[in-house]
Amino acid sequence: MPLSNLDKVLYPATGTTKGEVLHYYAATAAEVLLPHLRDRPLSFLRYPDGPDGQLFFTKNPPAGTPSWVHTAPVPHHEKEQARQVVVQDLASLMWAANLVVEFHTPQWRAEAPGVADRMVFDLDPGAPATVVECCTVALWLRERLAADGLEAYGKTSGSKGLHLLVPLEPTPSERVSAYAKALAVEAEKKLPDLVVHRMRRALRPGKVFVDFSQNAAAKTTATPYTLRARAEPAVSAPVTWAEIEACRRPGALVFLAGAMAERLARYGDLLAPLTEPDRGRPIPDTL
Repeated sequence: MPLSNLDKVLYPATGTTKGEVLHYYAATAAEVLLPHLRDRPLSFLRYPDGPDGQLFFTKNPPAGTPSWVHTAPVPHHEKEQARQVVVQDLASLMWAANLVVEFHTPQWRAEAPGVADRMVFDLDPGAPATVVECCTVALWLRERLAADGLEAYGKTSGSKGLHLLVPLEPTPSERVSAYAKALAVEAEKKLPDLVVHRMRRALRPGKVFVDFSQNAAAKTTATPYTLRARAEPAVSAPVTWAEIEACRRPGALVFLAGAMAERLARYGDLLAPLTEPDRGRPIPDTL
């Protein structure tokens, strides 16, 4: 498989080239990224000319997808079925990375569409709120989830916010969405000056939008360790709860590709429990 345009600058703010992006995926991220991609249908946000160029989102296998890249049938437009790429190995990962993409995955696996094995909360700050306020909300959600016997793990969105991920026993996405919405509503009631659970932009300045919608079967979330199409090569990077607790400034939880080798050497995959089936717990029967 030929890799192309390796000298092309994809992130002008840092001078990061496509070759460096591919090196990040091959040498730094592959070992920890692949378990989070495995068996999950992929959606791609493509940015072949960098974050300032054209961006387009696709769920369909790109034209020219090699026959050796695995695809899986997935529900699409209700009764119809389509196929999506499923990255199962290093060769497929590098083929996809060569297209210059963000990796996005659903909360379910290809063999069980619409049956989630994880839950996600996307904490999105409305200016002037920042990730600092997201961390406050994350700590509240962590305790609330623990009260229901669930354990949350954090990662940066790679943009402005924070994602919380929770391993689950396989559960229909509709039920997970209902539970996640109930917690978002409860968070708004408990932290009315800080949290909003509705998407309306007018409600969000200075508050954290607790987005539960990515638990819907048709939705996806940025995969752990993916690079984002932002000004700099920011990673959707796992973070410790100690880092979340200590966050006092907006840049405290920004991690670029170049920082990830050291973080992985120090922490390993902080989100490894999400890939361990015996870590999943049931959500409560009553909301």
